Amino acid sequence: MRVLIWSYGPRGDVEPPVALAVRLRTLGADVRMCAPPDFADRLAEVDVPLVPIGRAVREEAGELGGPPGIHGVLAEIRTQFDAVPTAARGCDAVVASGLISGAVAVRSVAEKLGIPYFYAAASPFVLPTPQERGPFNESADGLFGGELNRQRALIGLPPVRNVVDYCHTDRPWLAADPVLAPPQPGVDGVRTGAWILPDERPLPAGLTAFLEAGPPPVYVGFGSAPAPADVARVAVEAIRAQGRRAVLSRGRVGLALPDDRDDCFAVGEVNLRLLFGRVAAAVHHGGVGTTHVATLAGVPQVVVPQVADQPHYASRVAELGVGVAHDGRTPTVDSLSAALATALAPATRVRAVAVAGTIRTDGTTVAARLLFDAARRGLPAVTG
Repeated sequence: MRVLIWSYGPRGDVEPPVALAVRLRTLGADVRMCAPPDFADRLAEVDVPLVPIGRAVREEAGELGGPPGIHGVLAEIRTQFDAVPTAARGCDAVVASGLISGAVAVRSVAEKLGIPYFYAAASPFVLPTPQERGPFNESADGLFGGELNRQRALIGLPPVRNVVDYCHTDRPWLAADPVLAPPQPGVDGVRTGAWILPDERPLPAGLTAFLEAGPPPVYVGFGSAPAPADVARVAVEAIRAQGRRAVLSRGRVGLALPDDRDDCFAVGEVNLRLLFGRVAAAVHHGGVGTTHVATLAGVPQVVVPQVADQPHYASRVAELGVGVAHDGRTPTVDSLSAALATALAPATRVRAVAVAGTIRTDGTTVAARLLFDAARRGLPAVTG
């Protein structure tokens, strides 16, 4: 079986499809992945062939770290129509995830080639509810429906309306854990469970030495999301107020420690699942990947949501009793210290460990079986 996986967006959008690609390859499938050139090193690490498409996400991202502006969107649509046909030709299935304006072009190519197409959402919170579908479709049709249909006409396809529905299909895949991310009311989909790649990387020697030199620290990081102004200083002061040490992740914005005291350590990209198993609590932005990994690790959390679906994950962490949803995007020393006091309480740790045991880890296996079944039965290209 040959599968093309497409994703465009920051790491939270791309990492789950990478996990699926790795699982498919272990099951004997021939997999290639279309993704921004930013992820060349990441895909080389896991030995998945990359077809780089479009500009680097960092070059196109808006000031909040989100998708490109409208001119970039239109250019990316044209890019998909130019590049995806060669990558998709001969494939038995196409799986898209991430930026809708690109995924609708990918579905159009799959439609033209007669290849089954599936759309996977790493978070159910990004799928519109029945009440939201009308406004979502109207907005997307107005922004880039014209360019999409111009490109479709060039390859002999009829125009489409309601492009959000067209992108998602009638039965999108929900690549999120049902406990951590329950479906929204009225949103239908195929639940596979979260797509999480097993990470066997050891922690850097310097970080390991820091962890072993004292009691478990508190982790702070905002991944590829924007970070509040002065958050590194605020977080370190709040952590010190709780009598704890700190591990600060630099993230996309390059956070830096406020001083050179030996109770803090700064890190770049590391194995978070391994690190989260050795910290007292994790302060983060509520990205879908970070929240899943933290919950699976059984570490108490303080979620300081910034954009997109992050407020949903903050609320869910609080509802499950595995941590605290910070009120607002910009913490103060007092507000973060108060949140940490709750997260560091023994009862929160007990609850976090209990919930960790309910998180599924077979999401990529479920999705792979669906793809193998589709290829075996020779399903037609999805039209729903």
